[in-house]
Amino acid sequence: MTTPTTTDRRLPLVLRNRAFGTVWLGQVFTQAAVRMFQVGISWWLIAYAATGAGGLASGLFMAVSTLPAVALAPLVARTIARFVHRSLLRAAAGGAGAVATVLAVWACASDLPVAAAYAATLALATCQAFFDPCLTTSVPELVDDEDIEAATGFELSTQSLASLGGALLGALIVDKAGVAGLAVGCAAAYAAAALLIAAARFRTADDTADAEGDAAEGEVSRRTLRQILGALPYVRAILLCFAAANLFTTAVFVVMPLYTASILHGDGSTVALLEASLGAGTLIGSFTGARVPGRPTLVGSGCLATMAVALAVPGLVAARPVIAGSLLVTGWCVGVIGVRFVALFQRLVPAADKPAFFAVMQAVLGATFPVASLLFGLLGDHLSAQTLCLIQAAGLVPAAAFLGLLGDNPKAAEETDGSSASDAAPEPVATGGAR
Repeated sequence: MTTPTTTDRRLPLVLRNRAFGTVWLGQVFTQAAVRMFQVGISWWLIAYAATGAGGLASGLFMAVSTLPAVALAPLVARTIARFVHRSLLRAAAGGAGAVATVLAVWACASDLPVAAAYAATLALATCQAFFDPCLTTSVPELVDDEDIEAATGFELSTQSLASLGGALLGALIVDKAGVAGLAVGCAAAYAAAALLIAAARFRTADDTADAEGDAAEGEVSRRTLRQILGALPYVRAILLCFAAANLFTTAVFVVMPLYTASILHGDGSTVALLEASLGAGTLIGSFTGARVPGRPTLVGSGCLATMAVALAVPGLVAARPVIAGSLLVTGWCVGVIGVRFVALFQRLVPAADKPAFFAVMQAVLGATFPVASLLFGLLGDHLSAQTLCLIQAAGLVPAAAFLGLLGDNPKAAEETDGSSASDAAPEPVATGGAR
C-alpha cells in the first residue's frame, strides 16, 4: 500500500482508505441490525408479549443474545486464526441475513411464538460472535500502523452508530410494523454488509489465493487462551476490572425499557429517545477518546466514576430531558474507554496472539452480561426501575477505584507516546496451560 500524502492524511480515514471505509460501513450495517433486533424484541416482550413478567422475559432474552460470545470463544479464536478473514466476515454477515429472512417469513405467515424470537437472537448472536473479533483482528490488514488508533476509533464508533440507529428504529418498527417489519429490516442490513465486505480488498487476502488461505493468517499462536492472558498480567487485570464493571453498565439495556414502561409510562418513541441518547454519547466518545489527556487507567477510572454519577441521576429524577442527558454522558464515557483501551491492547498484544486474544476479550467482557440481564430483569419485576439505577451506580464505584489504583506498566506508558508495542517479544509463560 502506498504511503498517503500529507493532503490525504487530512481526510478522515474512511475516505482516504477505501478498503477500511468499505469494511467499516459493513460493520455499521451488521451492528445496527443486531442492536435494532435486540431493542425491538426487548420492547416487544415488555410491551406486547410478556407483560406479566416483562422484566424476566427481557432479561432472559438479553442473556441469550450474549451467550455465544462467551461459550464459543475458543472456537472463534481457532476459526479466526485458520480462515481468510474476509471470507469469514462475509459468511457471518450472510448467515445472519439468512436467519433474519427466515424469521421475517415466519412472522409474516403467523403469530410469532416467543421461543422463535429467542432462537433467532441466539443464531444472530452466534454470527456476531465471529464477526466482531474477526474484524478487530483484521484492522492491521486494512490500515498502516500509524492509523491503528484512528481505525480503532472508527471501529468502536460503529457500535455507537448501531446503538443510535437501533434505538431510533427498533422499538418504533415494532410499534408500527411488528416483529415481521423488524426482521425484514435486519435481513436487508445484513445482506448489504455481506456485499460490502465481499467488495473490500484486504491486504493479506489479495496477496494469496482464497483456496489456499493466507500464510500470515495461518501463523497461529500455539499458546492457549489461559497462557496468553497469563503472559499479560496488566492486560488481564484491566479486562477483569471492566468485566466486573459490565455487570452494572450493561444492565442499562434491560433497565431502560423497564424504566420507560413503569416510570415514564412511555411508548416505543421514548425507548428510542433514551437509546439514541446513549448511542450518540458513545459516538462522540469514540471520536474524541484519543484526545482525552492522561494515562489509560486514570482516564478509565475517571470515566467509570463519571458513569456512576450519571447512572444515579435517573434514580433520583424521573424527567425525560434529564435522563436523556445522563445517558448521553454515560455513552461518552463508554466511547472514550473503548478507544483508549482497545488501541492499547492492539499495541501490547503480540501479533500471533491477536486472534485468540480478541476472541477471549469479547468473552471476558461479555461473561457478566447474561448474569446482569437475568439479575436485573428478575429484580425489575420486584423493585422500582429507579432503585435499579441506583444499584447500577453503586456497583461502578469499586471498579473505578480499582482501575485508578492499578497504575501503568512500562509497556502501557508507550501507548500515550504513540509508539507501538505490538511487535515486542511476549513475556515468558509456563507451558502446559489448559484452555
